Amino acid sequence: MRFRRSTFLVNMILSRPYQNGDFLSCLSIFDSNMPLFFTSEERDDFAAFLANLSGMDDHYLVVTLNEAVVACGGLSLEVGSTSASLTWGMVHSGYHQRGLGKRLTEERLIRARALVGVSDVLLSTSQHTYCFYGRFGFEILKITPDGFGKGLDRYDMALALGET
Repeated sequence: MRFRRSTFLVNMILSRPYQNGDFLSCLSIFDSNMPLFFTSEERDDFAAFLANLSGMDDHYLVVTLNEAVVACGGLSLEVGSTSASLTWGMVHSGYHQRGLGKRLTEERLIRARALVGVSDVLLSTSQHTYCFYGRFGFEILKITPDGFGKGLDRYDMALALGET
């Protein structure tokens, strides 16, 4: 039986909640995506975000392939809000275009749909990935040129959870 490479990888990947031991792997994923997807100024923010996660935060996920962390991303909620937000989602640059980002996004949207009272999901991304999220039904709310740093525009997007 023959498998296409991308199909084989999608079937082998696992996701699980972030653990403290994933810190360096997640930073490595971030570093692999600079400067195209993230600015160096954002690295300290991401490191602080990870450091503030509880020992096992079930709203921030890692995706593993053969037990190696190759993607990470989360879902956040503000108390009293009907919106959830996708946070710090990324796939190691060596694994782009293999279905891992799709899997990570789908998992986070499943979790968002399970949250009582949440009606939509928000995210901020760049000109390099807004089309990816558009395939899930996210719509652009606002574009801020250089919103993440010089040459990295910010696209604020939203998805109503009643939509697929």
